This record gives sequence, structure tokens and C-alpha cells, in this order.
Amino acid sequence: MDTKELLKRVRKIEIKTRRLSDHIFSGEYHTSFKGRGMTFSEVRQYQFGDDIRAIDWNVTARYNEAHVKVFEEERELTMMLMVDISGSESFGSKSQFKKEIVTEIAATMAFSATQNNDKIGLILFSDQIELYIPPKKGRSHVLRIIRELIEFEPKSHKTDISQALKFLSGIQKKKAIVFVISDFMSGEYEHTLKIASKKHDITGIRVYDIREQKMPNLGMVPMLDAETGETRLINTGSKTVRMNYEKFYHDNVQYFKETFSKSGAGVVNTRVDESYVTKLLGYFKSR
Repeated sequence: MDTKELLKRVRKIEIKTRRLSDHIFSGEYHTSFKGRGMTFSEVRQYQFGDDIRAIDWNVTARYNEAHVKVFEEERELTMMLMVDISGSESFGSKSQFKKEIVTEIAATMAFSATQNNDKIGLILFSDQIELYIPPKKGRSHVLRIIRELIEFEPKSHKTDISQALKFLSGIQKKKAIVFVISDFMSGEYEHTLKIASKKHDITGIRVYDIREQKMPNLGMVPMLDAETGETRLINTGSKTVRMNYEKFYHDNVQYFKETFSKSGAGVVNTRVDESYVTKLLGYFKSR
């Protein structure tokens, strides 16, 4: 992709996702994810309805008039976007690939964090850590994240969510808001998720395509495994083959839901052809 085309795509995503974060998500994001506590802001005159426990008795005695302490939320937070860029993310049977929806969701979350003056970091992963961008603030930083989401080419096409969570625990010592965005067609991450969830506020956003749920009966079909690069001839006319395919899919989905719920982490499921806006807003409001 040439530079002109890349900038055009970055700008297109910025316009769409920034509008969403400005008008829809920033308030919900602020409400859903609280700061580290309350910090003293100022002293002002007592007003009817103020909590009498907030009265500053020293200032009240000095001015011979009731004054109260005002506190505000100590807001600055860090958001970490953990994005799966393995081969399966390039699948899509409708108008968009999973990767494109993942990019839009990540960009929307990043702009929402920027609106609230929070830092944003990025981890791109396959079965290894492909790229790490340390948390920073600002629009130019978010645009760099979007550029990487669009054009980064992974070295591996396989998936290992456990490795990514281990890396997160190693590099992010302070509590962070973490969004793991993936199709979660991978297992064996229960232990590392449990450890990471004790320190961080984690949400798994599963992006999937309707065609992944059920294999159609099309007879003998050559199929490419996006994660191994192997092409195999599959007999989709076989009921057993279709049942095994569906079982593998549903087992992974069930593992994702149960593992995240047991660890106290949040769960969002959004299909490529559905409105991720509706799904995310519903999730934020339910927190």
C-alpha cells in the first residue's frame, strides 16, 4: 500500500471513529471506567444541600462562614489495546473482513480514551508479540496506532492469547483498562487471564463472521487454513465433518465466555455484519 492510499484510509477511519467517540462513547467510557480515586480540588462556600462531612472547619473558623472541601476524580488512566492480527482475522463473508471491524473498534476506543485525556498503548499479537507501542496521549499517537492496525504485516499467522496476556503482565505494572480484540479461536489462556485480571480491568471483544458458525453443504471444497497456510480438500457434504466443525467453533466460544466471566473480565460479542456501536454502548451501560 502506498503512502497516499494509507493516509487516505487512516483519515477515513479517523473521521468515522472520532465522530462515534465524540458523540457517543466518550461519556459512556468516562462513566464506565473510573479514575484511581478522589483528589482535593478547592475550598468553596457552603451551599444548601452540601454534605456537612465535607465542611473544612479550619477555613470556616478563619472566615466565620461555612466552607466545604471540593474533590474531583483523579482521572488519568491507561488503556491498552491488545489486538489479534493472526491469519483468521482476514476472514470475511460479508462486506467487511474481521480485521477491518477490529481496526474500527480499536480506533473508537482509542479516541474515547483521548477525549478523557487518558494514555493509550497497543499490543499487536499472533502467537508472538508482533508490535508493542508504549502508552502515550494525543491525536498523533492515536493516528500512529491506526496506521499500524491498517498496514502492519505479522511474521506469524497463528494465535496464542496466553502469550499476549503474559507480555501484558510483564510490561504494564500499573492498573490499566485492557481491551483484548480477537475472534478467540484459540484456547488455553485461562491461567494467564486470571493473573492479568487481578491487576487490570479487562474486556474481551469477540469479533466473528456468521459463516464461521456453520459449515454449508457444498460438497468437496478446497479450504485454506489462514493460520497454517495449508490448503485441504474438505468434504462439506459429510454430516460428521459439519458437526465436528460446528463443535470446534462452539467449544471455543463457550471457553471464551466462561473463562472471561470466571476471571471477572467483561465480554462483548459482535458479528461483522452487526452494529458494534450498539454492542459496545450496551456493554458500557451495563457496567
